[in-house]
Amino acid sequence: STIPRTCSSMATVMRKRLLSSCVGWSTRSACGVRRDLREFSSEKQNGEQTHFGFKTVRMEDKAKMVGEVFSQVASKYDLMNDAMSGGMHRMWKDDFVAMLGPCRGMSIVDLAGGTGDISFRMIDALSSQRKIVGSAESAIDTHVTVCDINAEMLQEGRRRAKNDRPAVVDGISLQWVQGDAENLPFPDGSVDAVTIAFGLRNVSRTWKALSEINRILTKGGRFLCMEFSQVKDPLLRQAYDAYSFNVIPAMGGFLAGDPQPYQYLVESIRQFHDQETLADLMRDAGMKHVTYKNILGGVVAIHSGFRL
Repeated sequence: STIPRTCSSMATVMRKRLLSSCVGWSTRSACGVRRDLREFSSEKQNGEQTHFGFKTVRMEDKAKMVGEVFSQVASKYDLMNDAMSGGMHRMWKDDFVAMLGPCRGMSIVDLAGGTGDISFRMIDALSSQRKIVGSAESAIDTHVTVCDINAEMLQEGRRRAKNDRPAVVDGISLQWVQGDAENLPFPDGSVDAVTIAFGLRNVSRTWKALSEINRILTKGGRFLCMEFSQVKDPLLRQAYDAYSFNVIPAMGGFLAGDPQPYQYLVESIRQFHDQETLADLMRDAGMKHVTYKNILGGVVAIHSGFRL
């Protein structure tokens, strides 16, 4: 699938606008030392093995195992996120889209966004804006694409969209593409913004996905990632761990009939890169002006980077 490129002036305007929104975000750890990424990226050290929760698995097996988890929870995705976040994910996603500030004329790809949670919010934000001056009444001026590797998640998103989310509305197109974040099916420099919410930790090779994201971004394009992250405060971390390991799997078992997918999701958070490591991996992939912002002391972090 291809996504039409927008004009270079749009990317320039967005770059200036989005860079100004990053003021006050964290850009460097307290020690100010950037470690060699190959020291801490086990993915690059060992191409044969990776983590699936607390288990060590073959790299080629992880995608299949993650796929099985999300095939199980696709129809209960909101329930899963409610359990993981205490219901706060809805507010976080609203803020996430507001931070991106989507505008008319953009091409946007939402990765691991199968159920449409982020894309629907983007379309709502875009629909409140006037069409680009000079565009025909029936012309498509804005493109939003949901890209997910899991067919069941995409099917759930299409089901939700069927009644009130037409493929094209008021010049905004909504497309559904099955694709792998490590090998994205989009041309170089074709996308103004890429987002991913609570999906990056499920990718087998984070560095490869980030390189692919940087490849498809236009110059001035932005990557925005929201992910469960690492809590530094000892007291908050103790309370968070108690909730995560005792409450979330039990809640999953009660509400969804199976605690195992929820156990994996809790474990996957603990195995994922901390905020500084992810920021450095983004820089290693070629992104510039990399920043991040913690929510609830690091329970969630939003990372931002640009291709310049």
